[in-house]
Amino acid sequence: MAAFPEEVQAILQQIRTTIREVAPAATEAIKYRMPTLMLHGGNLLHFAAFQKHIGFYPVPSGIEAFQAQLAPYKQGKGSVQFPLDEPIPYDLIRQIVAFRVQESAEQATARKKKR
Repeated sequence: MAAFPEEVQAILQQIRTTIREVAPAATEAIKYRMPTLMLHGGNLLHFAAFQKHIGFYPVPSGIEAFQAQLAPYKQGKGSVQFPLDEPIPYDLIRQIVAFRVQESAEQATARKKKR
């Protein structure tokens, strides 16, 4: 984070804070050279800063569930790019994280039932 300009560092910190508010039980790690939040033994999401955007990676299901809201942004299979020259949609991030927390809990319950 320290390699980025202060305004980008502030955005990254606000994204982290937003995620932690919704997923306080998630643990933090660095995976794929990005901040990663983990829950129930799996990846909840990743995020990272790039030269012109913030990459947000809530896995494909997190993108698919919010397709309409994410339509204005460039997307990949499990990723979305939030341009640094536009307001970051923190409320949308909060909604996606809440979806992923619920999905993660359901997946953990399903894994326990299989045992």
